[in-house]
Amino acid sequence: MLKKLNEILDNAKKINPKRTAVVGSADELTLLGVKEAFDAGLIIPTLIGNSNHIKKIAEKIKLPVEKDNIEIINSETDEYSAKIACELAKNKKTDVLMKGHIHTDILMHAVISLENGLRTNRLISHLFLMEIKTYKKLLIITDAAINISPNLSEKAQILQNAIDFAIILGIKIPKAAILSATEEINPKMQSTIDAALLSKMAERGQIKNGIVDGPLAFDNVISKEAALEKGIKSSVSGDADIILVPNIESGNILFKDLEYLAGATVAGIVVGAAVPVILTSRSDPPKARLYSAAMAIIASNDYKSFLNYHLF
Repeated sequence: MLKKLNEILDNAKKINPKRTAVVGSADELTLLGVKEAFDAGLIIPTLIGNSNHIKKIAEKIKLPVEKDNIEIINSETDEYSAKIACELAKNKKTDVLMKGHIHTDILMHAVISLENGLRTNRLISHLFLMEIKTYKKLLIITDAAINISPNLSEKAQILQNAIDFAIILGIKIPKAAILSATEEINPKMQSTIDAALLSKMAERGQIKNGIVDGPLAFDNVISKEAALEKGIKSSVSGDADIILVPNIESGNILFKDLEYLAGATVAGIVVGAAVPVILTSRSDPPKARLYSAAMAIIASNDYKSFLNYHLF
């Protein structure tokens, strides 16, 4: 059972550092995160952005850009920086992308571009990995950042991404809860119908390698006692590794509530593209970037087998 994000960091440190293209590097907060990941032996950064600004900030924070293995690629616009990063990934010159001081939509537009992007047979989705003081283990929340209103097929793929990533982390049989506002199936509430169908799909092997239950309201996900009081017998209740949210609004609200009201520590990456993408908020502290880098390094180390799995 993984309880702390430091366990993820420790496991990532056992892996050789991965080449990481940092998109939008001319920013002190970004480079502080890069420095932490570099000093921890997780990444070999390629810094993309205004080279003069990058060098000034790097000198200030003592990031040794004069080292031969730290490259700076000059770019004057965010759009061009994202394009450069995708080209590096397509040409297998980087193992991971890292979002720096750049809007998520600009970076992800380049990643998902049909012409020049990094699409694979996987649906691209986002994973938050959260350490919550009041929960007994790390919790994955998906998808709260990329897919706005996924249909049943897309939810199945988002869920499979999360299950397969959890296995890469070392969780042998991940338990996934399909979140809704109620544990009862209500024909007027599409999320409950989708949840029931996803549970049946997992039962019949269409979603593999995990235990899936839903619909479950949030109290039933987190508390076994709450579930039992409602007459719900579920091996997932109170023991979930993954929460699949109905849509981006509910996911965004959930993870921000946990972070800002419950004091959760958050890391996040995008999977399903040709390489993992470290996707943090521009305001996130360096520690969040460090943990996110650790997630991506672990994913990258077994990413070929991850991409080779086909859901449908």
